[in-house]
Amino acid sequence: MGFLDGKKAFITGVASNRSIAWGIAECMHEQGAELALTYQNEKLKSRIDRLAEACGGALTLPCDVAEEAQVEAAFARLGEHWSELDILVHCIAYAPREALDGDFCENTSREAFTTAHDISSYSLTSLARAARPMMRGHPSAVLALTYLGSMRSMPNYNVMGLAKASLEANVRYLAYSLGPEQIRVNGISAGPIRTLAAAGIGNFRMMLDHVEKNAPLRRNVTPRDVGHAGAFLCSDLAGGITGEITYVDAGYSTVGMTGFDA
Repeated sequence: MGFLDGKKAFITGVASNRSIAWGIAECMHEQGAELALTYQNEKLKSRIDRLAEACGGALTLPCDVAEEAQVEAAFARLGEHWSELDILVHCIAYAPREALDGDFCENTSREAFTTAHDISSYSLTSLARAARPMMRGHPSAVLALTYLGSMRSMPNYNVMGLAKASLEANVRYLAYSLGPEQIRVNGISAGPIRTLAAAGIGNFRMMLDHVEKNAPLRRNVTPRDVGHAGAFLCSDLAGGITGEITYVDAGYSTVGMTGFDA
């Protein structure tokens, strides 16, 4: 018996079995949640269908968050299967590749700035608004993924850092807006993890090596580390937690200076 037994979770952003979203999906499934997974386009449908089978035959639904009509259609279809929704997981981020390398000021165009904020931050508001009728009036939870680059400048993270800062503010404002309806909203700031999305960040291998050497746990985190924390935050065990950003990064965010022996 798991602590998410009877819960229904709508999870966006599963791209492969190495994605953080998949780590969350696996852990929620193990704790008893019934899942629905989204795919961005028909090219990805067969891959997501295969992953859905590994989670007990989860529902799969098309949902490109860049199109408001697709968001609305996804929840309309979800409503044909479920009368209520307990969990919404937002694992979506994107910025043009050329904006994630080199000098921030030089490489951040107006188009890249707008795209990064639209897909990486506004989409959380869009999804929450569409999910609201199915989530209000009973204990439910929204979860988003962010990164330390929202708070500190990181080489090559560039405009995505600004978009993640927006996302974290989004979490707080949604928590205030939806709280009276028993909907909690939280974020997880995960440490760097080798995923398809991370491949677009310049010198990502160096980032992983640096965290492994300097984080208090002397390792990088895994999708399942994030998944376990996400499952907890979306469960009734975390019923008093909302508007928070929880760091799952092997303690790296707590470190100020390293390299000195005690």
